[in-house]
Amino acid sequence: MYLCAVFKKYLIVFLISMVPLIELRGAIPYAVGFELPLVPSYIVAVLGNMLPVPFVFLFARRILEWGKDKKVIGGFFRWCLEKGAKGGRKLEAKAGRGLYWALLLFVGIPLPGTGAWTGTLAASFLNMDFKKSVLFVMLGVILAGVIMLLASLGVFGAISLIK
Repeated sequence: MYLCAVFKKYLIVFLISMVPLIELRGAIPYAVGFELPLVPSYIVAVLGNMLPVPFVFLFARRILEWGKDKKVIGGFFRWCLEKGAKGGRKLEAKAGRGLYWALLLFVGIPLPGTGAWTGTLAASFLNMDFKKSVLFVMLGVILAGVIMLLASLGVFGAISLIK
């Protein structure tokens, strides 16, 4: 029974980390808040955040282009296309020749609107190399995970002192 409850919590960490715009910025604080072991939680969150990356790179742009003129979904799809194109232009303008390192930092610094989904979509818009992009996105996800873990431990550690 206990194992099933713990598995469910890890599954929630995994699923939260796959959600666009939330990603592991939401999954790691969830894991810390529910006092799950840190290393397995971190690994599960990183894996969950990385699972959609190849699909986003290979298919998201095509799907968004297809759906941008559709009645019900068009507005959201256009917003996603604009977000990806804007992220790509911003990344390219700041990076110059260090584009992959800029991608790593874009994904790795956990701010609203950055992360694996947006970074991967931007890499796709910039026609960056698939394997190299996935590698640098993964390094960015690892960095964002460490930052979120430290931030979550600080917040929850401070809360525990109040009790």
